[in-house]
Amino acid sequence: MTGMTVPLLFDQQLIRQHRQRASRDYADFAFLKDAAAARLADRLELIRRDFDLCLDLGAHDGRLARLLAQHFSQESGQDSAGSGKIGHMIQADPAVGFALAAANYGSGHGSGIVHALDHLPYKAESFDAVFSCLSLHWVDDLPGLMMQARRLLKPDGLLLMSLLGGNSLIELRQVLAEAEQDITGGLSPRCAPMADIRDIGGLLGRAGLALPVADSDRLTVHYPHMFKLMADLRGMGEQNALLARLKTPTRRDVFYRAAEIYQQRFGQADGQIPASFEIVTVTGWAPHESQQKPLRPGSATQRLATVLESDEKDPETGV
Repeated sequence: MTGMTVPLLFDQQLIRQHRQRASRDYADFAFLKDAAAARLADRLELIRRDFDLCLDLGAHDGRLARLLAQHFSQESGQDSAGSGKIGHMIQADPAVGFALAAANYGSGHGSGIVHALDHLPYKAESFDAVFSCLSLHWVDDLPGLMMQARRLLKPDGLLLMSLLGGNSLIELRQVLAEAEQDITGGLSPRCAPMADIRDIGGLLGRAGLALPVADSDRLTVHYPHMFKLMADLRGMGEQNALLARLKTPTRRDVFYRAAEIYQQRFGQADGQIPASFEIVTVTGWAPHESQQKPLRPGSATQRLATVLESDEKDPETGV
């Protein structure tokens, strides 16, 4: 953004490495991506129009494009290569392994391309829709990215994204911080900061998107112990990639202490521990003259009490 220095929080090269490693066996760890993709499909189902050329930013192995193609082909009675709702999907990811997997994940669902999450090398007004599913929490300049996405949309084009929200992994954050303080007496950054739903919703308006909507769901996944949760995060490519992370290996007793605290504080009767994930889903539209406009303040022609069939009287007129 002009005149402002964006703080760099994430090691983008390490993020690519994590995603590249995760691309080999991602299908075994994609349950969170699948849950978020289903929410995007549900939102899209409410929109009665087609989108001929779309971008999926942070596509992983292409399962969002595949889900949308299957979902809307079943709805329309077409084969899975032509959905009737979604046309061609360009699937972009910073990891080569994911981009190749996205391009090959079934026939006819779109093409794969490699580029950074925060740099969108496309012409203005190229896309009917821009999607993203659980990747943008690794972007340093989220406001700038929203503005780039807005620039890429044709008039009345759709932005539909899901992100991990600020209430994700709150249990893990707490126990790791407490364990490190107990064992070493210090504290190092271990979990990526994630945006609050109110902040994400506000970014849509700042980017110039019309009719913004943001909502969130909390998903709770149960694990036998903390180390299984951490293995799943590695399988998703979601390890610590903060620039300020500890650069030396963490002592094992820190993790053992964290697992102990996790079990003591959050453990359930059956021995399982919960892990919370907040999925924030946002919708916005590139402005177009056909869209609904909010009423000008003071332009109402009826009193609210009249609409509600209330006996309340106007305090000025007594009517």
